[in-house]
Amino acid sequence: MFKKIQKFGKKLVIKIYHILLPIMPVNNNIVVFDSSNGSNYTGSPRAVYERMMELGLDKKYRCVWFLYKEKIEKDFPGNAKVVRYGWFKYFYYMSVAGTWIFDARQPAFIKKKKNQKYIQIWHGTPLKKLALDMESVNMSGSTDIEIYKKKFVENSSTWDCLVAQNEFSANIFRRCFAFDKEMLKIGYPRNDVLFKKNNPQDIEAIKRELNIPLDKKVLLYAPTWRDDEYISKGIYLFKPKLDFKMLMDELKDEYVIVVKYHYLVGDKIDWTGFEGFVYPVNATGEISRLYLIADAMITDYSSVMFDYSILNRPMYFYAYDLEKYKNELRGFYFDYLKEIPGPLSMETKDLIKSIKKYGVEIGSEFKEKMVRWHEKYHEFEDGTASDKIIEQIENR
Repeated sequence: MFKKIQKFGKKLVIKIYHILLPIMPVNNNIVVFDSSNGSNYTGSPRAVYERMMELGLDKKYRCVWFLYKEKIEKDFPGNAKVVRYGWFKYFYYMSVAGTWIFDARQPAFIKKKKNQKYIQIWHGTPLKKLALDMESVNMSGSTDIEIYKKKFVENSSTWDCLVAQNEFSANIFRRCFAFDKEMLKIGYPRNDVLFKKNNPQDIEAIKRELNIPLDKKVLLYAPTWRDDEYISKGIYLFKPKLDFKMLMDELKDEYVIVVKYHYLVGDKIDWTGFEGFVYPVNATGEISRLYLIADAMITDYSSVMFDYSILNRPMYFYAYDLEKYKNELRGFYFDYLKEIPGPLSMETKDLIKSIKKYGVEIGSEFKEKMVRWHEKYHEFEDGTASDKIIEQIENR
């Protein structure tokens, strides 16, 4: 009964929102933010907001952050107003804010007025096929590809600006999102920190804060989610087929491993027995801090490969389900095997061999690949993307 009342209440609020929307005046001094639809306080929207704080602009503008109730912190930084995502004040601020700063699609019931500016930062350079380029969809809540594409185009048509990390992304985004407005070729604000805090002092401070040993090398394991491995709508499983016991037995003397799930992963993992080797971190936490402390990263098909490689450190690709992922779930935009600038493994034992040999027998063969990778995927990254987004806000 409670769920029925809640569902009715939401429909009523949306109806009222649509009625009042045309008469609500837009205020260019109000800027709204969210990351991953209220799931966390991270990523490029956070980077833009915190740069505004550094410049004192959180006092000039009324900055509003949308977050789920359980994500709202009492001591939120700066002068931002924090509003519960999807509730009454959310609709009010979406109606009157002059600028929207988001990194994911907003719900279909949200309507943007012509005198509002929507800056879509998106959330990564694509390896996996997106939107109109997808041939099938098998996600929780979405199985009809034509309906999925139709809804995507309706949503992307509301974007005024779209951020691209590189020319490769810009060309794909134009096509797969049917986007014909302003493309901001500036890199991602979330990566500015990799230029500003890649130094021993800041790295040590992060390690101390996260209780990561200072006398061990750090491996970051950051896999993506699988479209067909879900618990319920929007909640996915963590089933990496990685033998952590074998990793611990072979690497514990030299390494610890920080495990960062994708924020869509919702199941709880029991790490009993791995204390002192495995350090799981908040799935919705800021991953750029983990990039900085990681001496090397293990991933699969995640866009973290593009961001982390800015640091020019070793990357290992553990792609145990490569053929399935490539041929059945998504499809790729480039030749994965040919381009990735690090060794590929499909079994834990081979991954361990690569980690032990890198820099001795393996690393040199990937130097040339990494040079080409940087040329292709980092051409716009220079640590000033947040400032360029702020210029868009200031020049309305």
